[in-house]
Amino acid sequence: MSQKIRLGAFLPGAGQHLAAWRHPEAQVERVFSFDYYKDLAQTAERGLFDAYFLADSLAANFGGPLNSGRCDKGVGFEPVTLFAALATVTKHIGFIATASTTYEEPYQLARKFASLDLISNGRAGWNVVTSAGDAAAKNFGRDQQLDHQERYDRANEFVDVVKKLWDSWEDDAFLRDKETGVYFDPDKVHRPNHAGKHFSVAGPLNAPRPPQGYPVIVQAGQSEPGKELAARTAEVIFTAQQTLEDAQAFYRDVKGRLAKYGRKPDELKIMPGVQPYVAATEAEARAQYETLSKLIHPEAGLALLSALSGGEVDLSHYDLDGPFPDLPRTRGLLSRQQMMADIARKHGFSIRQLYEWVAGARGHWTIVGTPQQIADQLQLWFENEAADGFNIMPPLLPNGLNDFIDLVIPELQRRGLFRTQYEGETLRENLGLPRPGNQFEGRQRASRAA
Repeated sequence: MSQKIRLGAFLPGAGQHLAAWRHPEAQVERVFSFDYYKDLAQTAERGLFDAYFLADSLAANFGGPLNSGRCDKGVGFEPVTLFAALATVTKHIGFIATASTTYEEPYQLARKFASLDLISNGRAGWNVVTSAGDAAAKNFGRDQQLDHQERYDRANEFVDVVKKLWDSWEDDAFLRDKETGVYFDPDKVHRPNHAGKHFSVAGPLNAPRPPQGYPVIVQAGQSEPGKELAARTAEVIFTAQQTLEDAQAFYRDVKGRLAKYGRKPDELKIMPGVQPYVAATEAEARAQYETLSKLIHPEAGLALLSALSGGEVDLSHYDLDGPFPDLPRTRGLLSRQQMMADIARKHGFSIRQLYEWVAGARGHWTIVGTPQQIADQLQLWFENEAADGFNIMPPLLPNGLNDFIDLVIPELQRRGLFRTQYEGETLRENLGLPRPGNQFEGRQRASRAA
């Protein structure tokens, strides 16, 4: 099991590509329909994916003209709500929902994800984000976003508080003894009584301990504070790398930080995002890419580049076919902003060429080719300390997901690189992650004995 590639399915709206909704085969009229997402979840489960991953936005980020960008534009289902419903129509696939440490409170979030883990019988994951962008800030009583360091300082404490709340009840705390009338063992319930810089939370949580102990904790930051948060708290990293060398450097950097937190390398799965364009021939796959690129509205492309920098970069005054300019660093998505500049310099891209490049995968790795060519590249990264698995980001849905499952999955299975059936019952088990113990277990009893 440890030698198998892990796969997440990143499945937003009509597809990950900015212009997916404009494609003739896009089922754009269904993107606010539960049945549409049920079909996607069941399809991903047919492909034996570990998890269905959804990003989330706390603002309706229109950017350019209302009819030019990706069809959801931050408008859609709240992920935990959607996944709670999808859990009832699936059996094996996990659900990784995005939720913010900047605009939620630990108690509320801990209860939501404990509930999702219970409803799904242990298939929940939490993608920890800090929510860059002033648009979201203005929806939560702020004029502008918190600065980068403050967001991550809050996030570190937030995750600690949530774990304490998930540990409020020991696994066997609820006795429910009808004869004696004892419902729970008081020695196995714990009040976190957390008092820190950002949060004061008494507890205990009004939900039992999740089936997985903790829902799987996922993180996506690539800045220095982001990597440190991931090394200390995350069990999966959703990262964006363009080359094998960059992916290897990131992999070794983050894995090398684990020891100081008492963690082993296999306790963290690094899963870069990958956007595959796959067909029977390379020419057909290339045609898929070109078709979507031609559908990008220029104003939507510019809005995307701005959004990837935290909403603070305005490129509308520059020549679209001129070079990508040197821009001042912003308070937003620092790692993604730097990646855009690096991509532009490396390829000599104009602004138009840059937004065409990132419109599909938002700075993640794009592969165009046959099933064998796609599998070759995934295998190369997997076997050379660049990835433990991948988050597959189909450019167009549902077509891209079906193509990957029908063409690439069988090739990976033939090579012995991917499962032929689910190994475990929970998301943790399928990812090969250990179930965490309860940090409070035995402390209260030991204290009373003393």
